[in-house]
Amino acid sequence: MYIGIDVGGTNLKAGLVDRDGTILAVERVPLDFQGPASFARTLAGLCRAVMRPGDQVEYVGMGLPGAVSGGDILFTTNIPMENVPLERLFREHLDLPLLLGNDADCAAVGEFFCGAGKGTRDFVVVTLGTGVGAGIILDGKLRGGVSSSEAGHMVICQDGDLCNCGRRGCWERYASATALIRMTKEAMEKYPDSALHAIAAENGGVVEGRTPFLAAQARDTVALEVCQTYAEYLSSGVSSLINILRPEAVAFGGGVASAPDHFLLDPVREIVARECFARHGGRETRILRAELGNDAGIIGAAFLGRV
Repeated sequence: MYIGIDVGGTNLKAGLVDRDGTILAVERVPLDFQGPASFARTLAGLCRAVMRPGDQVEYVGMGLPGAVSGGDILFTTNIPMENVPLERLFREHLDLPLLLGNDADCAAVGEFFCGAGKGTRDFVVVTLGTGVGAGIILDGKLRGGVSSSEAGHMVICQDGDLCNCGRRGCWERYASATALIRMTKEAMEKYPDSALHAIAAENGGVVEGRTPFLAAQARDTVALEVCQTYAEYLSSGVSSLINILRPEAVAFGGGVASAPDHFLLDPVREIVARECFARHGGRETRILRAELGNDAGIIGAAFLGRV
């Protein structure tokens, strides 16, 4: 048995997971960060809540948006922690090993064992959310810890938009869900007659990552252009990743990835087939949708000790 913890922007989720990747019990609490010591105590309490009498838990794995090394948190953005010995603090409350991973790495591990990456040895998950993350598994081994990827911060538009990291033109400024929402809002300002406005109005005026895809299904030309532009930006970065890593498959995760294939994955597949070096021969990378949804973080964190 393992325990996996998924640290999100608003909630903490813990799950008891068996060796087949089945989640046997889940508990969640709102994220209320009151410092590292209190955080470690909350995590230990969550683990106890999912453990059952007689369970033999080997370790606890945890995924979070940030940089980690061993049992230490080097830096997180949404939760103010830097150089925190979290495993040591955690074991003051629950004496089990604590393995830490970046959230994109955990998504890759979960999909590798139980989802879109089953049967591969070289596999990448690209997460499309507030930013763009990439979890990379090569020859069955996770490139985690201090060697985790920051693929979202490779430049795809020289002298482009300023990124939060300080560079200009980063991939996540153009291919994240945040970027898609920004592009949609810009199109709405420019084209007041677009169906994008009606779709947003049906959602209480809120523009989401799915908004342009819903309007595109109504054959709105502005929305179709937004979707095509987004697919081109997404393809630009993933083509570079594929040229460097040559994985067997790349799977996209996050809410944006649930868009209909003909608006997202099919255009990406077409562009990647045209742009990647594999067109000259060699391994052809499959472009897939991640399969585990909201369970990927828990399962991947629980399986951190297996890669």
